[in-house]
Amino acid sequence: MLKKMLLTAAAAIAMTVGAAAQDITEFRIGILGGENAQDRLTSNECVRAYVQELLGVETKLFTPADYDGVIQGLLGGSIDMAWLGASAYAKTYLTDPEAVDVVLVKTNLDGSFAYHSIGFARKDKGIASLADMKGKKFGFGDPNSTSGYLIPSIEIPEATGASMENGAYFGEVVFTGGHEQTIVAVKNGDVDGGVTWADGQGKWEDGYNSGALRKAVDAGLIDMNDIVEIWKSKPIPEGPIVLRRALPADVKTKVVDFLKGLHAKDQQCAYNMAAGETAGFAPIAHDAYESIIAVRKAKQ
Repeated sequence: MLKKMLLTAAAAIAMTVGAAAQDITEFRIGILGGENAQDRLTSNECVRAYVQELLGVETKLFTPADYDGVIQGLLGGSIDMAWLGASAYAKTYLTDPEAVDVVLVKTNLDGSFAYHSIGFARKDKGIASLADMKGKKFGFGDPNSTSGYLIPSIEIPEATGASMENGAYFGEVVFTGGHEQTIVAVKNGDVDGGVTWADGQGKWEDGYNSGALRKAVDAGLIDMNDIVEIWKSKPIPEGPIVLRRALPADVKTKVVDFLKGLHAKDQQCAYNMAAGETAGFAPIAHDAYESIIAVRKAKQ
């Protein structure tokens, strides 16, 4: 009888393990555009390795050319996790409210989770404000970027009293493809000014504490002494880390707990993932993004 009970228990365990293995055979992390693909892979490799060890399945990084590639991956089930901007999350939610769960947000050193869209230009161009940009060429990042398009496309017209159409205020308005591309375009003189994202904390010469400017400084792409801030948005809620809702509950729990403890476990890895200094990743819910969702819906 004892032998039969042990065999039955062993079979049950084997069935449970088998079922779990069938639930997830790999884990796929999508990384938004904004810098070149190799830099995105390098910055997030430590996260990939940790998650692979944690889940015991092959974990892959995906770096689509634009924001929409990650959004469509989440919607189609080919991406399991991503750190989205608020506008990218809004598009995902408006397309399918059941596709993903909001789980965590990157926090600043003071514990806040806001950042800014930063307008900037080369100092030697003699541009010090939006007024100096009239008639000149202006660069947005990606149509699905919060700080690289959505918010400045609303707040800058409010400041200038003119639309963002070519010739209405700026001589020409273009999309560069992402944050890094905008920074390089301004540096090279391909556009006269543009917008990117930063936490707005810390020193300008460091590229602030975190954001695309900080990443560009770390990579040696720019010297902040060569550029000047010409505009700054109101605070924007930092975008959420999301997980595909259809994932097994234990997988989601393990990944969330890992990310919540990442800063304490490996501060350099957290720095890499967060594009600069961070106090870590903290829980957040869908409600924090309702205002951005409303703005995005209104612009559709």
